[in-house]
This record gives sequence, structure tokens and C-alpha cells, in this order.
Amino acid sequence: MDTAIVLAAGLGRKVWPYGEFRQKCTIPVANKPIVRRVVETLVDAGCQRIIVVVGHHAQQVRGALADIRNVVFVTQHSLDGTADAVLTASDYLEDQPYLVVYGDIVTTPDNFRNFIKEFRSSDVEAAALVQPLDTEDASDWLCAGIGEERSENGSLSKLRGIEGHPRGGSHRLCGVYAFKNSATPYLLRNPGIVTKVPVGGMPPPESEIAQSLQLMVDDGKTVLAVETTDFLVDVDKPWHVLEANNRLVGYLAKQVTEDQIADGAKISDAAEINGHVVLGKNSVIGPRVVVNGTLIAGANNNITNGAILHGNIFVGDQCRISDYCDVSSSAIGNRCIIGHGAEMAGVLFDTVYLYHYCEMSGVFGSATDIGAATVCGTLRFDDKDTPIQVEGRYEVPPYGANATYMGDYCRTGVNAIIMPGRRIGSYSVVGPGVILYDDVPSKTMIMAKQELVTKPWGPERYGW
Repeated sequence: MDTAIVLAAGLGRKVWPYGEFRQKCTIPVANKPIVRRVVETLVDAGCQRIIVVVGHHAQQVRGALADIRNVVFVTQHSLDGTADAVLTASDYLEDQPYLVVYGDIVTTPDNFRNFIKEFRSSDVEAAALVQPLDTEDASDWLCAGIGEERSENGSLSKLRGIEGHPRGGSHRLCGVYAFKNSATPYLLRNPGIVTKVPVGGMPPPESEIAQSLQLMVDDGKTVLAVETTDFLVDVDKPWHVLEANNRLVGYLAKQVTEDQIADGAKISDAAEINGHVVLGKNSVIGPRVVVNGTLIAGANNNITNGAILHGNIFVGDQCRISDYCDVSSSAIGNRCIIGHGAEMAGVLFDTVYLYHYCEMSGVFGSATDIGAATVCGTLRFDDKDTPIQVEGRYEVPPYGANATYMGDYCRTGVNAIIMPGRRIGSYSVVGPGVILYDDVPSKTMIMAKQELVTKPWGPERYGW
């Protein structure tokens, strides 16, 4: 496949608190914007020209991809759906097959390579990447019915049809498609709404690529269905940011089979290493550090003085992780500080400071400062998961339901307590001593109101 269209124009409202002031496709996963990972993977898979459709916060996408050769940007001025987004880029298409990839998916290179290989080897006009799905998850996704078609070359899996957010379903559409030029008219014929939904399903009025695939099936066209061979996370809601980082860091850790120590990097003889270490230039692992698992760290990091790291840890550049802190299974951004007695599990974007004793679990946005003794609750007294409201609908996340989700440019005061599953909007402050039971909107400060009782006291109270 020589050409790929990457869709990176959407509003990303469901992923709040991360999509309001940030283009969802530029959310970092293992310290790299999602859309950049997608484009780099497509280039490695042989795509020689990438057409990126931008819209909401367009410059953030351009900035993330500006130094990659053969990338063209087109603007979707009216965000009318994914089929419309592809048509926005149609003037740049030549008479050859092309890929369409959503710019907010996180997966492995093997899924892309296998999908391209299967499409090339089959004589079909269109193909879709699909993921096997548990029935209880089906209502969150656009789903596909899958069947078998036999030919002279054997059998292949094909789409029997699509259904929008059904109550049951075996496979979901992954946002990766392939088309021959002869299939493009089906994007033009798209009616601007998904017509096959459960009774009462209430589809929004937007042109979804899945509906164009349904039109092809209705016309007797074969649409190839290729199953994923590894994980794929569509970053649609805040807990998907946590899941995508966790799964990708785990995948990258599996690729590490031996230590890799760059020039100028050092590991103290007084450190305890139980696993593999990838250490960038001039990074230091100092005395009394314990590593139990796989550590992948960039350049100019100082990991020292009793820091404890366990599980799969991914660290950017210029971080300080020190002074008997405890870090487990995390993706740590650039220029972060995790200091004295701090505990961390989850995701830190760039320049997050956990200077002193705190217990943090979840996803924390860029340039965020966590006050001493801030605690994120992760267990409820009833041992249940916390429902989270997304666009007016309560959902119980299958992953990270009790984590904290904090936007960019936030602060907490000392002794703040954040209850399980809370979200804090960007540019917000949770003041000292607050016990946070509710989500905090963006650009909001919330402070505790203290009532004081004053009484006379002194030696007279003791009989003097």
C-alpha cells in the first residue's frame, strides 16, 4: 500500500479531561503522540505517502508530524463524520488502493502488516480490521457480523454486515480499512447516518465509514474481514489512555531480551537489578535502587537513592526518580520528578512533579504539581468499580474504573484526597485538605471550607 489516509480531526469529547485543550490523537502513549506512532508504523509498513486529515486543534497534529517526510495535511472544515473525512482527502488519491486509519488507535506493527498482507493477497475492493469482542462490551462499539466465503483460493472471512452499538456482537470495527479506488463511490453514497442499529439505538447524524461498508455488502460486494493478531486500543475514553499505555509498555518490554546501556550511562554496583534494563545516554541508576522487572529509560535520567521500580516501567528523558519512591507498571513522561516516598502507578505526561510523599494512581496531565500527602483512593468500601459519566451516560469502565484522571496544568494542595474514579479538568486546582467526591470542571479551583470552634483553655481546666 503506497498511500494511507490518517483521520485526526475529531473533537474527542468522550476522552475528557484530555480532549478539551488537546487533540485526542496527540495524547502521548509511551511518551509519543498516538498519531505519530500510527504514521511511523505506516511508513515502516511501506506507505510512501500519508494524507492526514486535520480539524479540531489542527496545529497540534501538524506539530507532532511536521518532521516526517511525505506527509500531507488536509483540513476537514465541517466535522461531518469519517466518510466525509476520507472524501476531504480524495483529491490527493491516485488510481491505486489506499488505507484509511483512525489516528487515535494504539496497536502493534504486526496488526498493520498482517492486514496489508491479507488485503493485497485477496481480490476484493475493501477490507476492515476487526477485533473479537466479549458480548458485554459490544454496546460500546460499531460491530461487524463475520462470515466465511469459499473460493478457488480457499476461504476468507468477510463482513456480513455492520450494526451500530448493538446489545450483542462478536467483533468490533477497529478503525483500519483498505479500499480500492472503485470502492470510493460508496463513500459518496453514504447517507450521513448509520441505518442498521438496534431499536431505539439513536445514531447521530454523521457519515460513518461503517455505513459505506454496509452499502457494499448490500450490493453483493465482498468486504474482507481481517482479525487482529495482538492488542488494539481505540482511545475513546479516559480509561483507554491508561489501558493503551499499559499494553504498549508491556509490549515494548517483551521486545527487551538483554540489557542495553548507552554511552555515558551508569549502573551502580550497589543497585539491585532483577530484570532487563534499557538505559539512554548519560542516565544513571544509583545506589540502593531496586529494579524488579523491565526498565526502559531515555537519556539524562537520574534514578537513585533507594528508588524502587517494579513491573514494566517506561521513562522519558531528564527525569529524577529518587529517595525511596515506589513506581510500579508506569509510563513516565519527560522532565518528571518522583521524589521522597512518593508512590506512582499509571501514566505521567511531561513535567509532572511528585516531590514528596503521595500515593498516585491513574493518568496525570502535563505540567501538573502534586502536593505532599495527596492520595488517590483506588478501593471502595463495597469493593466495586466506580461508574463514570461520559457524555451524559454512566458507564462502568472494564479497565481503570477506580483510577484518577487529571488533566493538564493542574495542582493539588497538601493532604488532598481524591476518591476512586474522579476526573479533574485541565487548569484546575484541588486545594489542601479537600476530600474530592465529584469530578472537577476545567479551569476550576476547589477549596475546603473549615469550621473552627474556639474555647477558653488553660491551667484552670486542670484545677490550678
